[in-house]
Order: sequence, then structure tokens, then C-alpha cells
Amino acid sequence: MSGLNPAQQRIIDLLGKADVEPEPFPTELAEELRSELEGATAPLLADLGGERLFVSKAALAGIHGCEAHHVASRDSFAWSIPTVRGTVAHRAIELSVHWRGDRAPGELVDEALARLANEDFGPSAFLQAMGEGDRAQLRGEATDLTAKFLECFPPLKDAWWARSEASIKHELHDGLIVLSGRPDLTLGRPRGTTPAKVLLDLKTGFRSPAHREDLRFYALVETLRMQVPPRKVATYYVDEARPEAEDVGEAHLRSALRRTVDGITKLVEVLHGGRDPQRRPGTPCRWCPERETCGEGVAYLRQRAKDLEG
Repeated sequence: MSGLNPAQQRIIDLLGKADVEPEPFPTELAEELRSELEGATAPLLADLGGERLFVSKAALAGIHGCEAHHVASRDSFAWSIPTVRGTVAHRAIELSVHWRGDRAPGELVDEALARLANEDFGPSAFLQAMGEGDRAQLRGEATDLTAKFLECFPPLKDAWWARSEASIKHELHDGLIVLSGRPDLTLGRPRGTTPAKVLLDLKTGFRSPAHREDLRFYALVETLRMQVPPRKVATYYVDEARPEAEDVGEAHLRSALRRTVDGITKLVEVLHGGRDPQRRPGTPCRWCPERETCGEGVAYLRQRAKDLEG
């Protein structure tokens, strides 16, 4: 592909096909992973009492962090400019992937805002109630993020099988436990049993070790779904114009399986089994609904304020 700037070429070099094609994936390994998941989670079904448990990357990240924050924030999420900015930019980028012809970032953001405001879920009510000042701020910030992506990510070819927000799912125990994900961008498709797909998440904030775990969870779900794993997973940090990628191998899938089983166990224990959630103070304390009543959180925030002052 000619005419690429260095940032775009870096992505091609990192995510493009290797000189040596990956080995075909042993499909029996996918069945082995599924069997291990079923066996490890079977003892938890009694506590579920027939109620479905939906397991996403957000649920796993939350329960592996501060369990009390995860429980407290399940029904207390509120939209704001910082929380909706990424949603608008993601929708604008999604439109850019499939829009025929060249559209300016601001036009894509306007279209994204209109579509999100007209939906019956998500941030629609928040967007409809915004004042002009807040709308202008949101539009400017989302346009900046969209422009950064468009100028630094290579144009997507039809041959790449590019899909945005494509859902993936695998059910355990006849649907009582549902593993689900929605990678921001999916490229390619498996060729027989040879891994060839790339799963990407777009991030507009700081790097976190949890991002790598999120993608390994996606890789596990994709492997269970297709019996073939993705070739690579990658997090693309929009502000840095830099992807962080890794090849997917058996070790990554088994690591994701252990973390998923551990997370499901904690979710069932806390949400259905009556165990008190553990408190692990950290960055989420800043927006936790219990930040004024949690002793550990209050102490953490006070110490953090002192550290920043001096």
C-alpha cells in the first residue's frame, strides 16, 4: 500500500501478514478448553439458581479489581462528557470504516451524534438534553479523537474483511453462563484451521495491563466460537497512534481461561452466593458511588491527594 505515513506503515508492519504463515491450529485444543471451562464452572450452577450470568471483559475487569466498586457501580452509571466522548468517537470511527468516499472527521462525528441521540438506549437521553456549550465541547473532543485515528490508521481495504463492533459469544451449561465480547475492530478471517484474524480495541485513555487481559479474553471467546483463535490481538492507543499487539498462542488462551474461571467464580460468589465483596482501593475510587463512605477508599483518596501536592 503506497502513500502511507510512518504511523500508518507501523500498523501495517505490526499487524500485517508475517513472512511465515502460522501453523494450523489443533481443533482438539479448542474442545479441551471448552471442556475445562465447563468442568471448572459446573460447581457454581447451584448458586445461580437458574439465573443467567453474562460475562464480559468489563465484568471480569471489575470483579478482578475492587469487588465492592464493581457491585456498587453496576446500577449507578451516569453519562457525562468524559464517559460519552469515547462512545461518540467509536461510532464515528465505525462509520468511517464502511462509509464510501472520504468524509471529514467533524461530519462523521455529527452523524454519530445524530444516530446515538435517536437510539432508545445508551447515551440518547443525555445527548438530547445537552446544552449547546456542552455539545460543542463534546463535538470538539470527539472530532479530535476521530481525526487522530483517521490520520494514523491505514485505510481499510475490502479484502481485509474489516468489521466494527462485531459481537462474539460462547455459551456454557446450555446458556446459563454466557461469555461475550465486542471488539472495536476485526480484520481478516481464518483460513481453514489457520489463524488469520486480528482483533483490535481502540483506547482513548492511558495504557493499562488490563487491556492485554481484555484482548486475551476476546481471543478465548473467539477460539471457543470458531475452534480457531485469532492470529493477533492488539490495543490501538489513539492519542499515541501506536498499537500494542501480541500473537495468540496456547499459553495466552490458557492464561485467559484461568482468569475467566477465577472471575466467574468471584462474580457468582458475590452476586449470587452471599459473599461480601472485597475492597481494593485504587484509581476507580475517584468515581465510586461509595467513595464518601468506604473507609479504605477515603484513606486512599486522601493519600493520593497528599502525594499529588507534594
